[in-house]
Amino acid sequence: MNLQKKVGRLLVAGFKGITMSEEIKHLIHTYHIGGIILFGRNIGTPEEIRKLTNSLQREAKKAGYTSPLLICIDQENGVVRRLGEGTTIIPGAMLLGATKDSLLAQQAGFLTGKELKALGINWNLAPVVDVNNNPDNPVIGVRSFGENPMEVAEMAKHSMVGMQEAGIATTLKHFPGHGDTSVDSHLDLPVIAHDLDRLHAVELVPFKTCMSAGADAIMSAHVYFPALEREANVPATLSRAVITGLLREQLGFEGVITTDCMEMDAIAKGVGTVEGCVRAVEAGVDFVMVSHLHDLQEQAVKALEQAVRTGRIAEEQIDASIARIEKLANLYSSWEEIETNLNGLEEVGSLHHQQQMQEVYAKGITEVVGPGTTIQQNDNVLLVYPTNNYATLVEDKRYSTLSMATQLNKVHRHVTAMEIASMQDENRLREVLEVAQNVDHIVVLTLNAVQQDEQQQFVQRLLASGNPVDVVAIRSPYDAGCFVNVNRMVCTYEFTETAFVVVAKYLVGECPVSGKLPVTIT
Repeated sequence: MNLQKKVGRLLVAGFKGITMSEEIKHLIHTYHIGGIILFGRNIGTPEEIRKLTNSLQREAKKAGYTSPLLICIDQENGVVRRLGEGTTIIPGAMLLGATKDSLLAQQAGFLTGKELKALGINWNLAPVVDVNNNPDNPVIGVRSFGENPMEVAEMAKHSMVGMQEAGIATTLKHFPGHGDTSVDSHLDLPVIAHDLDRLHAVELVPFKTCMSAGADAIMSAHVYFPALEREANVPATLSRAVITGLLREQLGFEGVITTDCMEMDAIAKGVGTVEGCVRAVEAGVDFVMVSHLHDLQEQAVKALEQAVRTGRIAEEQIDASIARIEKLANLYSSWEEIETNLNGLEEVGSLHHQQQMQEVYAKGITEVVGPGTTIQQNDNVLLVYPTNNYATLVEDKRYSTLSMATQLNKVHRHVTAMEIASMQDENRLREVLEVAQNVDHIVVLTLNAVQQDEQQQFVQRLLASGNPVDVVAIRSPYDAGCFVNVNRMVCTYEFTETAFVVVAKYLVGECPVSGKLPVTIT
């Protein structure tokens, strides 16, 4: 293998389209890139996904690869899910955390892995093992199992094991912890200023538990930890003290270390994506991830090659990374398996899988205030829901709050649904309030109301109608602390279709829910 192809193995690249692009084909043949990341832009029907993954693997074999490509995806479930229509909707981390049952996390992990495997995807960038102990965290939140390090550790371990049992490589993220930040690393560089004792007592607990249980890969965080890195504003991804000193040497991790996307602003607006890739490898990572721009992907490989030629990075280090990458690829895939993987699609999105997960949703969705008055058969119901303004850049743009109206209409005959695009649109608010005067029951969805006084104030205006008001927090559970005087307050943690199926049945008394909050509400 020439040097260009050696360093190319350290790249995970993305591309546009539901068929193999010429750019990705070029990267496979010219650089032997080690991994490919899929996003919503690559996702068609299950049949189209498997056709895509098979074509990528056939191209890799044609290019002379000794082991299959690692094809990865952010299928965390919940608010971060890339798979679309035709696949099973599976609960996200915080809803699973609310079940307080780690075996359900393992069941969800296994089913996730089973469907990914059938689609030809062999590596999942999950589970998130960050401990969400900061209510103001703009990027983790419900992607975490909760705020208790030991509970997060158990849930994450079982989720990981479930996926591994289904034949999928897993990734713990974001090392050494992204839970206690108030800045989104897609947009800027977060700082976590805790000392080392605190990091070992909280942030590192789930990582250490999962490593002991056989973690496959770990993703670094674009977060600066002054207690670990002496140089100011150097994110963990670029810190040899964090990647090699802490993760490799102190904690003894021997698996694959990957970066988060190097085009995120915490890197791109700092040292820059290309130089960041070189510094990340210097720090000790195995995979650098450049998810979007082809020019940056090629520049990163060429910069890494130059760094080896000039002695900045030892070729032996590249060889060690390749050995870890190929070990992971061979553990979870083989050319024979790829060539004979002609079955399994019939189970993807199957009724059996959907029913299993609907039961889990009912065990995680949480009644915080209740039991209250149930919607009666002849009640005229007003459903008020916000337009979905996505809270983070990591979320897929295809999922809508509108489907709650569809689900409530399936279980109740007299529903008027009204969408509010902006809480600043006073004319629309008045229209909703007028309708509220002439109904028997009101259901209002909140989307991160804890951060938006306008949503909170509008719910109080609805309460003035005198009708029973049920509030459904469809994202942040911290919304529950804002609405203690309502008829019922329930948290779904996510606005996925199955969450809405279950909560609609709950509202009319057809389905009990039994979740318990995995975070503290004040």
